[in-house]
Amino acid sequence: MSFWQSFTQGFSPLKMRNFRIYLSGQVVSLVGTWLQVTAQGWVVWELSHSEAALGIVSMLATLPLLLLGPWAGVLADRTDRRRLLIFTQTGAMVLAFVLALLTGLQVIRLWHVYVLALSLGIMTSLDLPAQQAFLGDLSGMGQVRKAVNMNAMALQVSRIIGPALAGFIVARLGAPLAFGLNGISFLAVIVSLLLVRSHQVRSPNRASALSQLRDGLRYVGSQPHLQDLILFVVLVTFFALSCINILPAFASDVLGGGADTLGFLLSASGAGALVGTIFIVPTIQSSRRFGLALSAAVIWIGVWFLVFSFTQQLPLSMLALFLGNLGAPAVIATSLGMAQFMAPIEMRARLISLLTMVSFGMQPLASLLIGFSAETLGTALAIRLNGLFLVVVMLLVTLLRKGLRGWQLSPLQPELVASPSRLPG
Repeated sequence: MSFWQSFTQGFSPLKMRNFRIYLSGQVVSLVGTWLQVTAQGWVVWELSHSEAALGIVSMLATLPLLLLGPWAGVLADRTDRRRLLIFTQTGAMVLAFVLALLTGLQVIRLWHVYVLALSLGIMTSLDLPAQQAFLGDLSGMGQVRKAVNMNAMALQVSRIIGPALAGFIVARLGAPLAFGLNGISFLAVIVSLLLVRSHQVRSPNRASALSQLRDGLRYVGSQPHLQDLILFVVLVTFFALSCINILPAFASDVLGGGADTLGFLLSASGAGALVGTIFIVPTIQSSRRFGLALSAAVIWIGVWFLVFSFTQQLPLSMLALFLGNLGAPAVIATSLGMAQFMAPIEMRARLISLLTMVSFGMQPLASLLIGFSAETLGTALAIRLNGLFLVVVMLLVTLLRKGLRGWQLSPLQPELVASPSRLPG
């Protein structure tokens, strides 16, 4: 198959009406989400001028993924995922309006942001496994990897538009408007969820939640390639994505800019991830040496974060972030898509939640470490060390893990029919 055929076939889920409707709502809502992420980071920086505070906010937003993630996956397998998503999106909308009200009345305090970040993290921990599994409910297992990639593209488009728009709004019109627009944006995805119809294979409720969680853990333990996917996402999350949390400090202290500078940095990051999703992800997924291709993507990210840490002019900083983020979706979107592709259909949400718990659940620790190291060593040096660790650790893993170097996609096909009954005793 030619590259162009592979590229165009990646958009085939858009032929499905239900998927088109849902993805359209997602794009609008995700732009709003990045409005809030950018504005919230700047509000925290202005309230505290503390890299540690930025790390704490990110830690509180991701801590529920670690604590609640596995149970959220069980819940998403046992309940109607569409209704669960409507609940979580409504809850996130209310929290956005509360943040808009507090900042608009100029009574916002740092502890308010902490509480709201934790509350939103709880909603996200319930939403994430259900949302990823819902993509398969809409598209079917034959299209699930392409559907996950399309959803990743929507995320990256929003990462370009949202931060740039937020930088303009916060600098000229104020943060309350950014938070309010995010609240309104949730209506788009809620309406799309009310309009679509999906096919969900629900896990039987006669088994206890603990038993279903145990089945998911045992399945991961029996699949070395799933463990590799988790390792890839852990490394990128811990050493690369955590650096995004302290970009407000980098924009202010290193580049001498304001909210608009932060918006440009985040937009450059999103642009790189979008290009990576469109062009790099299909290339890696069609690569004969799949494991080596993913390893190379991780090393690429680390190298460019190293370069970014030395930049002191905005255009060079944006270029380094753009190039570094070419590899991020190749790792994360591919891992999420492959996890669904490899999972027994009735436990997809559980495996997604386990992957996010072990990988994205590392963000609380990563956020605290990057925040306190930036405050102690300086923002640029903290990012430099993360980039260096990412390169060194991935090189060691690639050299020491023979199965990773020999991983090809063809051996994964039999796992499509795996079921809990085949789990080792």
